[in-house]
Amino acid sequence: MSIPYGGLALIVVLTILILKTFIIVKEASAAVIERFGKFQSIRKSGLSLVIPFIDNRTATVNLRVQQLDVTIETKTLDNVFVNLQVSVQYRVRKEYVKEAYYSLDNAKNQIASYVFDDVRAEVPKLELDDVFAKKEDIAIAVQNNISQSMAEYGYAIIKALITDIDPDHKVKDAMNRINAAKRDREAAHEDGEAKKIMIVKQAEAEAESKRLSGEGIAQQRLEIVRGFKESVEDFKKSLDTVTHEEIMQFVLMTQYFDTIKDIGANSKNSSILMPHSPGGMRAFQDQIISGTFVGNKLNENELKSEKNSEEDSAS
Repeated sequence: MSIPYGGLALIVVLTILILKTFIIVKEASAAVIERFGKFQSIRKSGLSLVIPFIDNRTATVNLRVQQLDVTIETKTLDNVFVNLQVSVQYRVRKEYVKEAYYSLDNAKNQIASYVFDDVRAEVPKLELDDVFAKKEDIAIAVQNNISQSMAEYGYAIIKALITDIDPDHKVKDAMNRINAAKRDREAAHEDGEAKKIMIVKQAEAEAESKRLSGEGIAQQRLEIVRGFKESVEDFKKSLDTVTHEEIMQFVLMTQYFDTIKDIGANSKNSSILMPHSPGGMRAFQDQIISGTFVGNKLNENELKSEKNSEEDSAS
């Protein structure tokens, strides 16, 4: 059974009418519907009905968060030109889709213009170092200004971020040299402090070593004197006829041979000249006795002078 041409045309027309009656709007989107060129309604995501050939879907507005990257060249307070990369995250507010679509012809260019204006108003107030330190403050100021300006157009500013600060390469090289010099100065200071501590510690260790060595030598001499004393007393007890001069000569001889032994045991000594004869030992003894006798005479004279002075004062 064949379908007449009139029936086939009717089926085609009905199919087109059905397709034009239903529209599908994707998630996170909104459709702008116009009737004879005039705004009629906003259709949200899902299936919607319209009047075919009378209602027309003019545009589909994206409701997701979008990002706009803007590169701005500006000058700081200390006359340094710098390029800033500003990223603005924004979206169309669901309840203001009509305003967002009909108010602005190019929303991205409008946002970029506000970013240029705000950044060039904020950065010239700061020096270059402060731009790096206060980039969050600059971003917040830009975000607040853009939010107020774009709110009437149906746009919400989610976040404004300064993602890059790029001064002229000569300025960057100078900053790197300043930083390197500062680090070298700090390293030299720390190295000097370390050397100072080492020198102080070495001096303290040497002083402590000398102190202990001195105490050892003093203790050694004390023990030597004590040993000589005991030896002389034993020697006198065993020989009653021994005189003080003979005991002195015996002690000197003992010390003399001990000295020769120590000199010979020291490998660093190359040569030494010294008298080596019994007559030499006798001369040593006479010098010691003479010195002791003179010292005793001087002490006696001093005591007599003090006694005479006291008697004269009393009289």
